[in-house]
Amino acid sequence: MLAWLIVNEFLESKKFNEIHKYIYEAAKRQGIDLEQKTNAQLLIDLPFKEKTGSSADFILFWDKDVRLAKYLEMKGYKVFNSSDSIYACDDKSKTHILLAGAGIVMPRTIIAPMTYNNIGYTNTGFLDEVADKLGFPLVVKECFGSFGQQVYLVNDFNELTVKVKQLGAKPMLFQEYIRSSHGRDIRLQVVGDKVVAAMYRYSDNGDFRANLTIGGKMKSYEPTKEQCDLAIKSCKILGLDFAGVDILFGKDEEPMVCEVNSNAHFKNIYDCTGVNVADAIINHIKSRL
Repeated sequence: MLAWLIVNEFLESKKFNEIHKYIYEAAKRQGIDLEQKTNAQLLIDLPFKEKTGSSADFILFWDKDVRLAKYLEMKGYKVFNSSDSIYACDDKSKTHILLAGAGIVMPRTIIAPMTYNNIGYTNTGFLDEVADKLGFPLVVKECFGSFGQQVYLVNDFNELTVKVKQLGAKPMLFQEYIRSSHGRDIRLQVVGDKVVAAMYRYSDNGDFRANLTIGGKMKSYEPTKEQCDLAIKSCKILGLDFAGVDILFGKDEEPMVCEVNSNAHFKNIYDCTGVNVADAIINHIKSRL
């Protein structure tokens, strides 16, 4: 069996390379010849012809170039995760719209109105409604971001206005601050209809975020059935075959979805739990062929 692992040509780091190695080794253990290709090697060339001959039996798409993923699907390739599901996760505003429409429990969220790059927000009057409905502190998130690095806690109206003006025309959303989950959350790694690994993340430096990239710590965690059911249901709503789901703790410890990551990095959860998520992903894909 031949497969392609598609990665981004221009995103080079030790963290990403380690993930690619885990996936390659998992495929090899299961008799799959996995060939790595970049999005610069597979240019979108229109109009297109359908795939022919000895092309890949499936594609593991480990990038966010959703235009390329859609193009490959249209050519007849089986792509995991699908282009639609990757897009639904990459844009956090779309993630929350889809989840809210299906009744998923999450923090109250207000999505900023769209503006244009050469204009920005010439009128920030809508922030009055944001402040009135969410109160302070509240969370500002860029719709496109990773590792908690585009997430901000603002404490009053002046900070909110300054942050929005700093972000300019970037798509963003505003969320209710979940005080009961300050500096702590859980990451559930979902593959198919199972949670295959889980870890508790926490900050001991006062940061409201628990992301490991910005200084958070981790320990193995045994999730409740309610937490697992919420994560699995969220993935099904978004059409995901595998994902990392971040869960917050509500006022009475009830689970709330924070984010869903289509290409979640699983090196940390492997170090924490000893579970190699790559094996589960390859197994699941084989079951879908």
